Amino acid sequence: MLPRRNAVATVERVDLFRRPWRDWLGDVAVTAGAVLLGLLMLQASLNDFPEDSKTAIPRDIAIGVVSWIVMLLWRRRYPVAIALVMTAAQLTASTVLGTAMAAVFSIAILRPWRTSIPVAATTFLTVLGLFWLAPLSEREFQEGIFAFALLHVALLSSGMLVRSRRQLIVSLKERARAAETEQRLRVEEGRLLERERIAREMHDVLAHRISLLAVHAGALEYRPDMPADQREAAGVIRQSAYEAMEDLREVIGVLRDDRPGADPERPQPTLADVSALVRESRRAGGRVTLEENVPDPGRVPARVGRHAYRIVQEGLTNARKHAPGSDVRVSLDAGPDLDIEVVNTLPSGPPPLPLPGSGAGLVGLAERVALLGGDLEHGRTGDGRFRLRARLPLGAAHGAGTGGKGDTHGSELL
Repeated sequence: MLPRRNAVATVERVDLFRRPWRDWLGDVAVTAGAVLLGLLMLQASLNDFPEDSKTAIPRDIAIGVVSWIVMLLWRRRYPVAIALVMTAAQLTASTVLGTAMAAVFSIAILRPWRTSIPVAATTFLTVLGLFWLAPLSEREFQEGIFAFALLHVALLSSGMLVRSRRQLIVSLKERARAAETEQRLRVEEGRLLERERIAREMHDVLAHRISLLAVHAGALEYRPDMPADQREAAGVIRQSAYEAMEDLREVIGVLRDDRPGADPERPQPTLADVSALVRESRRAGGRVTLEENVPDPGRVPARVGRHAYRIVQEGLTNARKHAPGSDVRVSLDAGPDLDIEVVNTLPSGPPPLPLPGSGAGLVGLAERVALLGGDLEHGRTGDGRFRLRARLPLGAAHGAGTGGKGDTHGSELL
């Protein structure tokens, strides 16, 4: 934003011929005033020209024409220089007196009072010297000085008034822009606060329902009359509900303000945790086979391992939702890249009732894989199966694979 004292001056520094029509109209009006006042001064001083000189009047008019052209073209760009030049030039031609008055008006508009008042005083003192040297009576001298003093004061005051009005308009426009920006910020802040409020409500509602699920699953797990396999399934449900609560707390925490003394972030899963994920799915009744061909697990960066875990987790979740009871094969193969493949058979009968979901799981996986510069493929195969395959580069991830906490948050939000 421009400083207030320079706002008008900066606006007026336009190209010589590329200026708005309003500026041209103002320049023509000021120049017309200079022409009119100069011709009046020439008319009043005709008696001062030698009677035998035929070139004095044309020379005076020629000098005046040059001053008027200069005033029309350059008064906005060089107002101080033009005012000083016209102050000196009025010693040579009567018509330039009008241009000097117009220059006083222009500098009062385009420059602050600290500049315009001294220049106007210099112009007036020059006029005073001209009247002092002219063969005038005392009454004519006093009337002329009074008239020019009044004219200088009127031009200077009106110019400063126009400048103040322009500065006020510029200030009001800046305030309007600032008010619009502030309004947009208030709307954005309100939107963020509303999202946080919704997130809190979602956390409270889901926490209540998931906690009820965990309590009932725990009660079934410890009933003595329950078969062992059912107690184990109830334990899986209880543990899954507990982990879902922890995940929910972590995700909702991102939408809340950071508070000092908050709980530290939970350790993120790695590639080594995939086997535990498969065992958990087996305890829940899934028929899952893990084929792991990773000769050197330490070669897999933590970032790649975390994304691999989430990809396998999403593949197992989709298999439970859309093909419950099907055979699932999970394959991990670490060569130049880490290849992940989750394949499950599709039900031959009518499709089961789908569980509620947003359908954004595969979209999130695509974003995860894109972060590492890998490839993601998914879809039905020709032999009646569903295949999810991802390729994660290992070489390119070493530099960023051990990213800090900020990187973890960024990937976990996808």
